[in-house]
Amino acid sequence: MERIDWAGTGWEELAPNVGRIRLPGWDCTTGLVVGDGAALLIDTGSSLREGARLRADTRRLLGAHARVTHVALTHPHFDHVLGTAAFAGVEVYGAVGIDAVFAHGSEEICATAVRHGIDPERAAEATDLLVTPHHRVCGEWTLDLGGGLQVLLANLGPAHSGHDLVVLVPGRPEIVFCGDLVEESGEPQAGSDAAPRRWPAALDRLLSLGGEDAVYVPGHGSVVNAEFVRAQRATLAALSGVS
Repeated sequence: MERIDWAGTGWEELAPNVGRIRLPGWDCTTGLVVGDGAALLIDTGSSLREGARLRADTRRLLGAHARVTHVALTHPHFDHVLGTAAFAGVEVYGAVGIDAVFAHGSEEICATAVRHGIDPERAAEATDLLVTPHHRVCGEWTLDLGGGLQVLLANLGPAHSGHDLVVLVPGRPEIVFCGDLVEESGEPQAGSDAAPRRWPAALDRLLSLGGEDAVYVPGHGSVVNAEFVRAQRATLAALSGVS
């Protein structure tokens, strides 16, 4: 497995062959984990156009090493899922139940995108082409990317949404893609599909999976450490009235 050269690409290297980019607009994170002949993309952006830009980026980064073969969707909000159709032929993973949201809640996903400034025609096109995950994660799922690299997908919801998935990449340190269970660039956002009273327990589980020395990658903002996650957990617990 050749090492990816992230320099000058706009992507942030988190570890050898693990990187992420902070997308414009909502400062939303997309992650990339590269194995031997396979690669996992974590979230796909807020539109088909953004997904196409991510596809072009990953092709330049990977070259002959690999292509994006797997996509993990951390939760069903528009800014994390509407670019998925740009990645034809990939295996898509999401928390169990996300398929029902896509099947019965696509109009709300589209409306939310429009409320946040996405062009209505582009929002409608992207939601019409929503890719239902082929694999629904109930508990934990180990994904083999080749070259001895196995990542863990873990269903920790409901919390920020009804269907929260995190991705743990082994190493020293371990890297945890948190989705919007953790946010650094603003206060944690709780919409109508959130479960605020269950969110602190989800962060307890996140910390137990990642550990004290892990690098935690929020859905929005700069990478953080376990201390930050604990502080956000305390804030959410106080707001929701749980211990």
